[in-house]
Amino acid sequence: MVLGIGIDIIEIERIKKSIDDYGDHFLNKIYTKTEIDYAQSKSNKYQHFAARFAAKEAIYKALSNDTDTVYSWQDVEIYNEVNGLPKVNFYGALKDYLNENKQLKISMSHSENYVTCVAILSSK
Repeated sequence: MVLGIGIDIIEIERIKKSIDDYGDHFLNKIYTKTEIDYAQSKSNKYQHFAARFAAKEAIYKALSNDTDTVYSWQDVEIYNEVNGLPKVNFYGALKDYLNENKQLKISMSHSENYVTCVAILSSK
């Protein structure tokens, strides 16, 4: 059963501008060290930062239907499996949120200028 759905789209240039304007303050507020290291290792790092931003927004929207838990940007971490499939780790207030009864799936996509993500929270 679907418990929540979230979607987000963002301009890659908007994330680039935020990073250029606010630097480490922006990066450290939004992203985990793992996310920062991953994106900075890519030739188009802004696209990867934007994808993780969109994913966090989509996840927030999906979770808002199911929980009142207050959490930070860094309580949600996006990583990729070896095959490229995006996955989510939860920390802090959300650490124990997903359990044997709930699962979260995300899908990210991008073009030259935009990134989008869909998140689906469901019961197993």
